[in-house]
Amino acid sequence: MIADDDPGIVDAVEMILDFHGYEVSSTYNATDLLVIQPDQYPDVLLLDIWMPACDGRDICRQLKLQDATRQIPILMISASKDISASAFEAGADDFLAKPFDMQELINKIEMLACKLAEA
Repeated sequence: MIADDDPGIVDAVEMILDFHGYEVSSTYNATDLLVIQPDQYPDVLLLDIWMPACDGRDICRQLKLQDATRQIPILMISASKDISASAFEAGADDFLAKPFDMQELINKIEMLACKLAEA
């Protein structure tokens, strides 16, 4: 699942992930993540930090505090490279700075998916 307010990023990432065989869902509003039902939980969440309605780090913290969602691997993304430490402090499993290389994105998603499968 992708949560990013930039339609260009969402469209590009959806196309690349779809090409690599992933089933992708997306939202432009990260607060939607707080009300998704268990049957909609993603295997990996790609979450933007800077969004108009909320801070992705706050959403990450809330997801990691809930028993039902804490196991979801979260890859946080941001155009600001200097805030990776705060992403990890919020509970992110990994961080990727924009603009990012699509192969690096795929590698990180595969690593996080494997991590979930091992748990």
